[in-house]
Amino acid sequence: MSTPAPPPFDPRLDRLLRRLTLGGLLLVLLLPAARGHLPLLGWAPLWLVAMPASAWWALHRFRLPRLSRDGRARPRRRPQARRRGRPLWTRPRLPQAA
Repeated sequence: MSTPAPPPFDPRLDRLLRRLTLGGLLLVLLLPAARGHLPLLGWAPLWLVAMPASAWWALHRFRLPRLSRDGRARPRRRPQARRRGRPLWTRPRLPQAA
């Protein structure tokens, strides 16, 4: 029998971001002051709903590099991409006027 694989992210961070997103959504829906512009923060729905929601989405969609046992990121397995010697597209030459 194999042991179940650990989740690809920290469940505590998932729970925190979910609560922040839902709490911000409730604030924006229930408090008219949370729908406007705050002098210190700017547009409140951006910071109360959009930013936690985008962080929560990124947690589930984008993978972070796995850490090795000593806490450092593992090196890449593939070599870095190299620049090509010639451009991919060149502008067509126009005929010269006499």
